[in-house]
Amino acid sequence: MHTVLEFLKTFFTKIGIQFINISWVDIADIIILATLLFYVYRFVRERRAGKLAIGLVILVAVYAAASLLEMHALGFLLRNFFQVGLLALVILFQPELRDALEKVGADPLRSIKNMTESKEIKVRTEVIDDICIAAGDMSRDRTGALIVIERSTKLGDIMKTGVIIDAVVSQSLIKNIFFNKASLHDGALIVSDYRIAAAGCFLPLTHNASISKDKGTRHRAGVGMSEVSDAVVVIVSEETGEISLAMDGCLYGGQNYTTLRKQLTDLLLGDLQSKKKGILRRNRKEDAENGGN
Repeated sequence: MHTVLEFLKTFFTKIGIQFINISWVDIADIIILATLLFYVYRFVRERRAGKLAIGLVILVAVYAAASLLEMHALGFLLRNFFQVGLLALVILFQPELRDALEKVGADPLRSIKNMTESKEIKVRTEVIDDICIAAGDMSRDRTGALIVIERSTKLGDIMKTGVIIDAVVSQSLIKNIFFNKASLHDGALIVSDYRIAAAGCFLPLTHNASISKDKGTRHRAGVGMSEVSDAVVVIVSEETGEISLAMDGCLYGGQNYTTLRKQLTDLLLGDLQSKKKGILRRNRKEDAENGGN
């Protein structure tokens, strides 16, 4: 027991000294190491090495405990195991390691950026599919719906008028929220950062006199929301089952699954393409300016 206490005292004393003497180089070192460990974790998690990694972590923990408690026989066995085992792991997972190193070596920054962009495209595509399927089902059942998809204009003030949810977008959840006996079905559902952020929200109504008198409060609220923000609003009529899309203060009726999906894909995935083009234009301009200088 005395040995354990001495070890802990020495350990925490060393940590305290390190914190006192920490510099910006040490902080950068920690950030870089954390980033590398994160991508190692992602590499392992997405491959068959995941369970093996868990086993290795357990063995390392056992080895640390054996060293702390001075279990010499167990420590000797594990120490020799690690010396041979690491070489065996490199041989066993040579194809996966070669693939990862080739990707990073080809263009490390682009590899990281492409992984992020691919994930974002996948998330947006799945959200678009779920919204379109839910809209089609609700149209068939004559279930009224009002779905606001946030873009660059933040809608935090609108979310506060409803109930905060913060859930993954799914067609089942959307249909449950707008079920005519559900408490939140009369308000708007807000999709923010491609998650269901809130439901039962109140939207500003449009005062546009050109909107048909046949359109009810749900349509006027959708158009009003698109007038004060760049949000895209999907509206399903409870009376007719018609699917409409409101954006930039205009209402586009007569939508179905195919047309709605195309419109949302152009608008929401187009944001990513526009962002990439803007970055490319800015980089080209900077290169031209540097070349001119």
